[in-house]
Amino acid sequence: MWLEILLARPTAPEDESIRPFKVETSDEELNDLYRRIEKVRLTPPLENSRFHYGFNSSYLKKVLSYWRDEFDWRKQVAVLNKYPHFKTKIEGLDIHFIHVKPPQLPAGRTAKPLLMVHGWPGCFFEFYNIIPLLTDPKSHGLSDEHVFEVICPSIPGYGYSEASSKKGLNSVATARIFYKLMLRLGFQEFYAQGGDWGSLICTNIAQLVPSHVKGLHLNMAFVVRNFHTLTLFLGPRFRKLFGYTERDMELMSPLKEKMFYSLIRESGYMHIQCTKPDTVGCALNDSPVGLAAYILEKFSTWTNSDFRDLEDGGLERKFSLDNLLTIIMIYWTTGTITTSQRFYKENMGHSFLSDRHQRMKVHVPTGFAAFPCELMHVPEKWVKVKYPKLVSYSYMARGGHFAAFEEPELLAQDICKFVGQVERQ
Repeated sequence: MWLEILLARPTAPEDESIRPFKVETSDEELNDLYRRIEKVRLTPPLENSRFHYGFNSSYLKKVLSYWRDEFDWRKQVAVLNKYPHFKTKIEGLDIHFIHVKPPQLPAGRTAKPLLMVHGWPGCFFEFYNIIPLLTDPKSHGLSDEHVFEVICPSIPGYGYSEASSKKGLNSVATARIFYKLMLRLGFQEFYAQGGDWGSLICTNIAQLVPSHVKGLHLNMAFVVRNFHTLTLFLGPRFRKLFGYTERDMELMSPLKEKMFYSLIRESGYMHIQCTKPDTVGCALNDSPVGLAAYILEKFSTWTNSDFRDLEDGGLERKFSLDNLLTIIMIYWTTGTITTSQRFYKENMGHSFLSDRHQRMKVHVPTGFAAFPCELMHVPEKWVKVKYPKLVSYSYMARGGHFAAFEEPELLAQDICKFVGQVERQ
């Protein structure tokens, strides 16, 4: 069955050309945006509610003022276009990707192809600050032992990648498309890296074509079908028996808060998007202000859950408004918030825990970076059940869910450490 999934092809011959692509904008697009921002209707926040009720509308006014009066989308379009963009048809869909090669290579060396896959509500832009650390490490004060050629595609229905018009485009279908993309680019073997949906997509690639994936590096893991999760509440008493480290217990304590209440508090969006994504999508695709509040709230509390105690959600502690609004503008100008949310329905709205790939182990060398403020800590013991060839597990010094966006240097260093371990085996 896996072979059938892998070899699925459109019935008609496909144009396999790779076409250069550029992000563009227009006065009409910007004038429409400003008009919609001007007409915003906000509800005042409750006293001392900070970010506990969602995005605080008092701080949102500051974001909107900056967006309307200071944010320069044309300048950010130029930033987006600093890396080469391309499109190519795969299985009938126009797939967008950026492909960045090293500006120079040490003598006698070749670049290592690295596929990097984003999640929701992110996009390819999350990788813009880590790319130079991987493709030109020496110029950024890092070791050039490993130099990469980086390919960052947009998931179908996200940003500049065409959305499917038919049901069923899930992580396995996306994995198949991205594998075909790497073959089309001439890579028979490559490394893959991802967090959020990117973690699942890259995992599926490793399951589909393990001989083509030299190594898999993740900063999030879907390991819910795992006996060891049942040992959680015995962990504090029998930590060593169940293979938990002191650091594991620190990151999971207090257990009820970290492993239950926090997840319930942060997963309301998921229930909507897994069941009826198009309903909320109608509102978000029509209102740039609603879209910004909906997405930026995630960049607050998913970066650090304690940020919900701050009036501004801590957004500017880790990110610039220019970078955050660039992500919002990619969703807004492409009109892809609804199609991006459908990915939840396709993956989790039917039989998420019973999908075959959830039960399959991954027999590819794997590295895992455990960032301390990730939505849920995943101990090494849990990761090893799904990924028995785990060769690298790192407790990261800081950082949350959007690792490449928030802590590009830490993530780049861990990727390089992992690749070094794989190649020394």
